[in-house]
Amino acid sequence: MSAQNNFSFNTTAEEVVSALASEIKGKNVLVTGTSINGIGFETARTLAKYANLVIITGHNQERLELSKEAIKKDYPSANIHCLTIDLLSFASIRKAAAEVNALPEPLHVLINNAASVPEHFSVTEDGIESQYATNHIGPFLFTKLVTPKILAAATSTYTPRVVWVSSEAHRTGPGVDFAELTNPDPAKYAAFKKYPETKSANVLSAIELSKRSKGKINSYSLDPGVIYSRAYEQAHVVQTFKGLGFLHEDGAKSDSIPWKTLGQGASTTVVAAFDPRLNDKPGVYLKDCVVTEAASHSADPAAAEKLWNITETIIGEKYTF
Repeated sequence: MSAQNNFSFNTTAEEVVSALASEIKGKNVLVTGTSINGIGFETARTLAKYANLVIITGHNQERLELSKEAIKKDYPSANIHCLTIDLLSFASIRKAAAEVNALPEPLHVLINNAASVPEHFSVTEDGIESQYATNHIGPFLFTKLVTPKILAAATSTYTPRVVWVSSEAHRTGPGVDFAELTNPDPAKYAAFKKYPETKSANVLSAIELSKRSKGKINSYSLDPGVIYSRAYEQAHVVQTFKGLGFLHEDGAKSDSIPWKTLGQGASTTVVAAFDPRLNDKPGVYLKDCVVTEAASHSADPAAAEKLWNITETIIGEKYTF
């Protein structure tokens, strides 16, 4: 890639894809959370222009098919595979991973994009607090289970990647509350206090995955920016963002916030997935398409190791290479 490709806040995913076309061609990519009008959808849509295979995922088959149709409308020759997965269910995750592992193609890039901010406290059938389940535990288990398929994509000149879509929100909290992670307490639940914890977990996961794989997988985390996406269809999300000053009382976007378009929001994900300039920077955190320092509590190697070990205990499996 030419050094003159200086990506920034305003760069769109389409611009990144055009610049990195030679890196994307022939690659197989899986993106979780790809409902229309979401960052994951835009990521998948733009990559479909050049990728050999794009696997899109979601828990709603009907919405998945709509996403596939929309992508195929833009790129008729795109190779799109729909994968149903419910990150709230270990059984669903295992079934989806088995489907991926049965595909003939290796998996060059896994993008853990799916996330949720449930309004009320709940635990999954596996006893996991639901926001942690969707944003960290579920993606961790899924990544672990499809790792053989990821490792199969490695060559002497290519190292496969795992990308975690985090958020600058990781800075607003103290990091992962390990006691809450293992013993969720409904009395302590607040949707937008739990969210920064899960986003810290994403940053820590990228660091530890890169470390433990010992060069076999390069993993990165990122902040996509503030985007008016499908999340704003939820009343409690709208109310919270009004309280933060992101939205006016009438629901209009505040001019004081640096909003991104959907295309700008997906750009950093594409950079994390394919920019060769990151080859020698495993585990880094990106914002506005460039490497940025994460908050200290989310860049702490000891916290990363602790989170990994606790998460292994929660899923009941060791994640080794």
